[in-house]
Amino acid sequence: QVQLVESGGGLVQPGGSLRLSCAASGSTFGIIRMGWYRQAPGKQRELVAVITSVGSTNYADSVKGRFAISRDSAKNTVYLQMNSLKPEDTAVYYCNAYNSRQGNYWGQGTQVTVSS
Repeated sequence: QVQLVESGGGLVQPGGSLRLSCAASGSTFGIIRMGWYRQAPGKQRELVAVITSVGSTNYADSVKGRFAISRDSAKNTVYLQMNSLKPEDTAVYYCNAYNSRQGNYWGQGTQVTVSS
């Protein structure tokens, strides 16, 4: 019903920047919030940032002041601007969308590697 496709991952140096994109397609009318999660090797998946249908945002403490989530409702796309990247940001980043009637949907993930 909802398909999520992430893009923008890659290899960057510490202190660098990267912008991730997540395009939603299908039955997107009922989506009330979207967000980004990440999972590093040997760790559980954790919430990075979320944005609601009214524009409210929430961030993990570890990324506050460095990352910014935004959305383009007309394009059903959410973005994650990542600045001042650190090696500990290395993870697979997953896009998430929550539909009030259908539940959660997940993208396939995109790898972000921060290394010098």
